[in-house]
Amino acid sequence: MSAADDPLSSVSRETLSRLQRLSEELARWTPAINLVARGTLADRWSRHILDSAQVWALRPPGARRWADFGSGGGFPGLVVAILAAEQDPGLQVTLVESDQRKAAFLRHVLRDTGVTAQVLSDRVEALDPLNADVVSARALAPLDRLCELTLPHLAPGGVALFPKGARHAEEVATARRSWRFQLDSVPSLTDPQGVVLKMKGLTRV
Repeated sequence: MSAADDPLSSVSRETLSRLQRLSEELARWTPAINLVARGTLADRWSRHILDSAQVWALRPPGARRWADFGSGGGFPGLVVAILAAEQDPGLQVTLVESDQRKAAFLRHVLRDTGVTAQVLSDRVEALDPLNADVVSARALAPLDRLCELTLPHLAPGGVALFPKGARHAEEVATARRSWRFQLDSVPSLTDPQGVVLKMKGLTRV
């Protein structure tokens, strides 16, 4: 990845320090509660933090509410909250994580870094509509299921941002059987076979 492509190239030293703190706590907590696959910890800056920062870089202008589903170890939602603290402090970030231990991790890192975000330790299906301008999710579910989870929570004109791996085209084809959406597939900066799916106009077929 070139410096021009690096979504963290222009952030402050304080933001980098917060992201480094997230990285350290991820390594410390993962052996106990499986926040991410242990095999990815050695390369966690690229695999998780940069991978999440590229999602932040695709946000639409003027977004006021961001909801991240299945936040787990904080990706991309906690990285979004850390970057928003510097670059868009008016953005309200909500992290949805039904696993109580993972939700506790998210709250711990938020306290540790002094970053503000809401953590909802409940299932997405159980929540009242969040009216989010952006919905994100990473490694949570196939795309057709993500569409089902997202629709009740996406504000009119809102955007969904979903990082996907090598089988993204297959997932899109399956989702189009039940859903209509405008799609921009943005090549991933961290996975040669991956993309970030940027979706608008989500409706049922």
